[in-house]
Amino acid sequence: MVCLGNICRSPLAEGILQQKAFKAGLNWSVESAGTNSYHIGDPPHHLSQKIAKLNGIDICQQRARRFVAADFERYDKIYALAEDVMNDIGYIAKNKFDGAKIDLLMNELYPDRNMDVPDPYYGGESGYHEVYKMLDEVCDKIIEKYATGNGSQANLANQQEAKRNQ
Repeated sequence: MVCLGNICRSPLAEGILQQKAFKAGLNWSVESAGTNSYHIGDPPHHLSQKIAKLNGIDICQQRARRFVAADFERYDKIYALAEDVMNDIGYIAKNKFDGAKIDLLMNELYPDRNMDVPDPYYGGESGYHEVYKMLDEVCDKIIEKYATGNGSQANLANQQEAKRNQ
């Protein structure tokens, strides 16, 4: 999950998807990053933490980090939360950019509409609630897509691990 500063949208997306994956029995590691370095090492914005906590998710241990080109080697899927972030990722990644691994997050829910998750940073608390609702809905779709085995390598690996543990 990648946004601009890694303190508002992407930490919420990380927390929501990680919790949903855990509840679905998926052995996923979900992480987030930002394309700028303004907040490296900072915890999520206090309103992101508040909204997450109101929804039963604790993101206070997360710390902002900057997206790096090597993330294309580390992760199976990279979601940009806005089109400008996607462009920044391409600039940062240069020749490591892998178009097969990246998409705008909201395309999971609304394919090819290229919708951004709005940045609530300069607004009030209501914007964080709106962002949470969007992220919650799209994360449900991601879990539904991969937990049912619709082409999911992660689900296959999870099923194989479960068989070994029986």
